[in-house]
Amino acid sequence: MNIVLSRDSGVRVMENTVTNAEKYFGQFCSLLAAYTRKTARLRDKADQLVKQLIDFANTENPELRATMRDLAEHLAKVQDYRQAEVERLETKVISPLKFYGTQIKQTRAEIKKFKHIQNNEIKQLEKLEKLRQKSPSDRQMISQAETSVQRASVDASRTTHQLEETVDAFQKQKLKDLQKIFSDFVTIEMVFHAKAVEVYSSAFQTLENYDLERDLQDFRDKMRGVYGHHDTRPLTNTNPSASVPWSFASQSAQSTVQSQRKEEEVSEDDSSEEALVEDLTGQGQGLHK
Repeated sequence: MNIVLSRDSGVRVMENTVTNAEKYFGQFCSLLAAYTRKTARLRDKADQLVKQLIDFANTENPELRATMRDLAEHLAKVQDYRQAEVERLETKVISPLKFYGTQIKQTRAEIKKFKHIQNNEIKQLEKLEKLRQKSPSDRQMISQAETSVQRASVDASRTTHQLEETVDAFQKQKLKDLQKIFSDFVTIEMVFHAKAVEVYSSAFQTLENYDLERDLQDFRDKMRGVYGHHDTRPLTNTNPSASVPWSFASQSAQSTVQSQRKEEEVSEDDSSEEALVEDLTGQGQGLHK
């Protein structure tokens, strides 16, 4: 009976491991999926802001018009990076977490199988004890009961060993996957923010270079009916430049912006992600020397 209790204690540890994985991995999956959806919604709102900036720029004087169009292009580029962030979160973070639903079901099935065998062992032991108490002189019945107990014990011992191997493999894979999933999550976020800071810095410089006085003088001249006294920066095509992956001519074009992100931006992100990971790895090795 002591052996049975020892096995039961071990199985409780294994069952708790699987239960905790089911609970927390499910919560991680749900929260990170919501995080990704909110990031996608933020991208959509930024797309709308870009459109409004272009519409507004077209109503202003040349200096401000050119500045607002440049700002819109920078913001559009950030949304390309945000789109890549969303896609990578879905592929490298959400999908692996969803996989654990199947893994947990399989491991639970193994635990359930063992419990059935363990219950049979306990039942045979109880039967033997009753026979010894009620019919201590019936050696034949007691001998048969002892044989049944021995058979059930061997079966339970073999199943316990198999279950330990299964749960051990599950735990090892869980720890490795947890490390990989959150390392990917942090890397994806670092790559996005590093790229975004670079683009926002250029956007800030664009705003700093805006010649307010020149635009104001042009406006005053127009109010007074004086034209042609001030040169303005030459404007490019009024359509968004090639770095903006959509047209602002219609509302329907805006709705397709998510599916028209440029492959070259994603490729550039991939190179940046690899460079960041290599840099972080090198820093980590330097710290451990």
